[in-house]
Amino acid sequence: MAKREDDLRTPGELLGLASEFNAGRGSYCHDGKIYASLVGIRHLIEAKQGSDDLRPTIEIRREKERDAVPEAGSTVTAKITKVQARMASADIVCVGPRAVKEKFTGIVRQQDVRLTEIDKVDMHSSFRPGDIIRAEVISLGDSRAYYLSTAKNELGVVSAVSVAGATMVAVSWQEMQCPLTNQREPRKVAKVVT
Repeated sequence: MAKREDDLRTPGELLGLASEFNAGRGSYCHDGKIYASLVGIRHLIEAKQGSDDLRPTIEIRREKERDAVPEAGSTVTAKITKVQARMASADIVCVGPRAVKEKFTGIVRQQDVRLTEIDKVDMHSSFRPGDIIRAEVISLGDSRAYYLSTAKNELGVVSAVSVAGATMVAVSWQEMQCPLTNQREPRKVAKVVT
């Protein structure tokens, strides 16, 4: 029977003495002491009745993390895959600071690129395939993709590569410049948040 102790342990943390416990999964014995080998919750497992060794076993078990899934209102990082006249498609790679394990697709529609002059937005001047953007999930969209918005100052392109292969530098909210060729390209640039 397993007895759970609600205390999180980290690698290298002392769990007990080898004279009092056996090292189980997620732990190891070194110089007569038992240490954690991974991050998780410490569990004590009582020795089986009739066993020659009556010492309980210490195990470290990882708690199952909830997978990162986009939801309305969350900020995501995505990579632009295709740009069309009225929308741009993107693969969502992070939800907040957490990487996603599954593939999620997002769409930035023309009306969701910026707050003002929506009718004058040119998608090809806002994004290019390969750009990394920060966006907000505005709705779950249809069965194929989430609807994303870059209509805030802190949302938009955060990283782009020029034709010369260099990482571009933002020079304004609507332009990025190649440091090698000094050529400027239009983008909907995200304001740097410090």
